[in-house]
Amino acid sequence: MADSQYKNILVAIDGSKATSKVLEAGIDIAIRNHAHLDILTITQVDQLTDGYSNAVLSDEQTYDAVHRTQERMEDLKQKAVDAGVTDISIHIRFGNPKRVIAREFPKDHHNDLIVIGATGISGMERFMVGSVTSYVNRNALSDVMVVRIAEND
Repeated sequence: MADSQYKNILVAIDGSKATSKVLEAGIDIAIRNHAHLDILTITQVDQLTDGYSNAVLSDEQTYDAVHRTQERMEDLKQKAVDAGVTDISIHIRFGNPKRVIAREFPKDHHNDLIVIGATGISGMERFMVGSVTSYVNRNALSDVMVVRIAEND
């Protein structure tokens, strides 16, 4: 798709140290293409309960978690606005990040490019759950740009 222009860019972030670089790459592409920018984060329910219990979060705990995430997403949106992006949406989803990023979200929002970090989790977590980035790269409905960060970043 080198000759075509991207119209709907999905930036998938996870709050890791890669988030800033991934967002910057998405912002740059959105500005160059005059494109819509979707900033997406996905929360797995087992992440909210540390994955070690069958505890159900109270409504208040769920609200607090979503509210904190919403505030962070608003900050990221403002960063994109400050950089010159004019068409931005932020999204918080619950579910399996692999499927949501690779297929579900892009299908619903007509994204033609997914920008994602090379990794946002530790080696042990990657071994246990598999790399979201690898899955997205293999199964995405659209082009995928993988942003790598230096280890000292």
